[in-house]
Amino acid sequence: MRTLVIDSATEACSVALFDAGTLLAADFRMLGRGHAEQLIPMIADLPGHGRAGRIAVSLGPGSFTGVRVGLAAARALAFAWDADLLGYPTLALVAAMASAARPGNEVTVAMTGGHGEWFLARYSAQGKQVDPLVSIAPEAAADASTDTIIAGSQAEAFVAQRGSGEALPIWPDARSFVMLPRHALQSDTQPLYGRAPDAKLPASAA
Repeated sequence: MRTLVIDSATEACSVALFDAGTLLAADFRMLGRGHAEQLIPMIADLPGHGRAGRIAVSLGPGSFTGVRVGLAAARALAFAWDADLLGYPTLALVAAMASAARPGNEVTVAMTGGHGEWFLARYSAQGKQVDPLVSIAPEAAADASTDTIIAGSQAEAFVAQRGSGEALPIWPDARSFVMLPRHALQSDTQPLYGRAPDAKLPASAA
């Protein structure tokens, strides 16, 4: 079965098409913004316009817009193609990429969050999340992990602040989907925002 992977939850935007674990084609771009305009053309440029029997999409956390754009595209294509739809946490893919680069080590993933905070999660050498995901102020992040390997968009800042460790400045990349452990895939494709919404309903409406 072919698998289309969509990862647009962060400033990086990537798509990849696999056949039985073999990468057929892919596109990776550091966009910052503009995911909504570029994601569908990126998919359309893949062989067969990216058509696959299974679609895997990053659920976040990351950019609110990026998460929603990726999920909307994945859900629409899954419906149109009658394809299976699975999701995975953004930080789990970064952890898997870091583990491939530094096998046998626990990994802390530090990614850019909202309002100046960082998304932080710790993973075992087998890719299992060992601590709950948190959105944390950068000045408090260094006390949240003693892992030597720090991966993600804020890895270098984390290591510099703590004064120890090895930084792997990794962005999630759909081409690395095969590194993701099976237990990271889930049928529930609700977005993972990583922090509570800023706007709250009035008490009467809630």
